[in-house]
Amino acid sequence: MKECLLYKKLKNGKVQCRTCNHCCVIENGQVGKCGVRQNKNGALFSLVYGQPCAINIDPIEKKPLYHFLPGTKTLSIATVGCNFTCHACQNHQISQIGKGLGFTTFNKEIAPEKIVEMALGSKCPSISYTYTEPTVFLEYAFDIMKIAKQTGLKNIWVSNGFFSPQTFELILPHLDAANIDLKSFDDKFYQKYCGGRLAPILKNLKKLKQAPSTSSRQAVWLEVTTLVIPTLNDSPTIFEKIAEFIANDLGPEIPWHISRFSPEISWKLKHLPATPLATLETAYEISQKYGLKNVHLGNV
Repeated sequence: MKECLLYKKLKNGKVQCRTCNHCCVIENGQVGKCGVRQNKNGALFSLVYGQPCAINIDPIEKKPLYHFLPGTKTLSIATVGCNFTCHACQNHQISQIGKGLGFTTFNKEIAPEKIVEMALGSKCPSISYTYTEPTVFLEYAFDIMKIAKQTGLKNIWVSNGFFSPQTFELILPHLDAANIDLKSFDDKFYQKYCGGRLAPILKNLKKLKQAPSTSSRQAVWLEVTTLVIPTLNDSPTIFEKIAEFIANDLGPEIPWHISRFSPEISWKLKHLPATPLATLETAYEISQKYGLKNVHLGNV
């Protein structure tokens, strides 16, 4: 375990996590919504530091990033846990396993330095923090990111975008690219099917786009993904709102990945059909009305 970086001590042994926008107030012995940050006698600890549940070498296009280091491989890592409860999650076996302390840590800790060595040894020019939600393993990701930056490796976050302002400021100097899920443009959808809210994600998308370049890195490269789920977020009105937001608030050059939903790998939506290709094509047509230049249909 490692003490968390971003939290506030409260009265009566409680703590408030400041890592994501849930800002969980956590009693002694309990965990936050992510399931992997625990209050131990008035201090908040990460239960997954150095405990990756997945390490793979992926094509960077799988993240998906189509316009950042295209054609290269990326070392992808994750720990268990997530601050969302997305019904459509395809990685629910690892994202939801930490809820209620229902998991055990792994026997062999892998230090941040070792992760960087793996990337260099595999000739991967980048490390991706992905599969679950990098915000919930912030301390581990942050230590890896700092070392990776020193060696010239690029750091990529594949995220739901619900991180706190404090987390954003912490990772920004070391972040090179991000793919953020914009799951819908309806706050009720986020509350019911994801366990989150829309507004913080829109704010973080704009902050990522506006973050200036520095002496140590270029401006953060940003791509956006929407998983289109039949009957839940597949209306032309939703597509219009997302396309308009990307065009006006992020820029028409920002890539938008419009992805097909597959029920058999989802967590709680196995009763729904797969997304018809015609629905994705409708979203694409709407994107062109708003002048989006880099729109990609995924999982087809």
